[in-house]
Amino acid sequence: MPVVVARRSYVVATKPGVFAHGHHDPAQVLLVEHAQVRAGDVVVHMNCGNGLFGAATASTGVAGRVALTDRNIISVEAARRTIVANGVTDAEVRLGHGAYALPADLRADVVAIRIPHEKLALLQLLTDAFRILHVGGHCYVAGANNEGAKSAAKALERLFGNAGVTAVDSGHRIVVATKRSETQGDATEFSSPFLDSETFNQLPVTLRGAPYTLYARPGVFSWDHADEATELLANVMQVQPGDSVLDLGCGVGALGVVAGTLSVNGRVCMVDADVEAVRCATLTAERSGLRDFQVLSSDVASAVINERFDVVVTNPPFHVGKATDLSVPKQFIHDAWEVLVPGGRLFLVANRTLPYERIVQQRFGNLTTAHNGQRFKVLAATKA
Repeated sequence: MPVVVARRSYVVATKPGVFAHGHHDPAQVLLVEHAQVRAGDVVVHMNCGNGLFGAATASTGVAGRVALTDRNIISVEAARRTIVANGVTDAEVRLGHGAYALPADLRADVVAIRIPHEKLALLQLLTDAFRILHVGGHCYVAGANNEGAKSAAKALERLFGNAGVTAVDSGHRIVVATKRSETQGDATEFSSPFLDSETFNQLPVTLRGAPYTLYARPGVFSWDHADEATELLANVMQVQPGDSVLDLGCGVGALGVVAGTLSVNGRVCMVDADVEAVRCATLTAERSGLRDFQVLSSDVASAVINERFDVVVTNPPFHVGKATDLSVPKQFIHDAWEVLVPGGRLFLVANRTLPYERIVQQRFGNLTTAHNGQRFKVLAATKA
């Protein structure tokens, strides 16, 4: 997708699942137009999305090093393609939240952050930025006002002791702060233990009548509470001993560990686009005593598209940012059919208002409603 910023033309790679797919993100444009990079600077872009800012910065040849990170494997692939499409050869894109994916000794002169939607996830990015910046380095934060840009600016000011709005456009703003010392400012807002990337929230839950502990991180779906729809699907899905099961879009791994219990000696695979979810589900599975399992970063089922399973269970995401986007759950349904063996079974939970029935019917040629409640439904289908 072409985009012109500051009278220069760039090519941006995108697909469903990448933030701002199908349109330009004003926050990325503000970063390109207003983030100041000096000769030889080390530049890090966290929550990089489609990679426009990193590609634009690296293409000037001014920066000494440009590194991009994102927790979403789809965004990472899009950013890598954006880098290549713009003729950039010396920028790196890494899968991971904030500085987690970067070398421990990396120090930056400029950190740019595209605001994520979860507050603690943002606070972790700000904390990481402060930690890796040299004294005198700058942190730029950009996002929409209705995404919390104003509160993000206040948090930035409290952490760095200073912050100023650089520009506003189309309900978006970019704010910059300078690291003036190694001592953080008002740290009250930054006292959560979950800002440490190795600290997990432990959620005791009862699923299908059995106790489990789920391990979760900020920004992962339902990271601070048991999800009602997931609990429902855990109770309704049908998994037999010996079944191989794919938990598609596994989140913290709740369905995967229940499926593993039901399948006894069957193989369980869990996949998710969010690498933080992969970390969570891995720990959930390990601590639950699950033996024959694997957890993979995956764009829908791409990581296992050549494998076959007896059962696919899924609670597909239907939000990209604040908007509803059915193209992603549609891909979930198509990939589920692809990886199932003949006679294999799909169990999908969704808000009862979401129109998945036609998509399932078209792909599988059959459809049953395993549960139809006031808020959620469970759809089932069998691959002929």
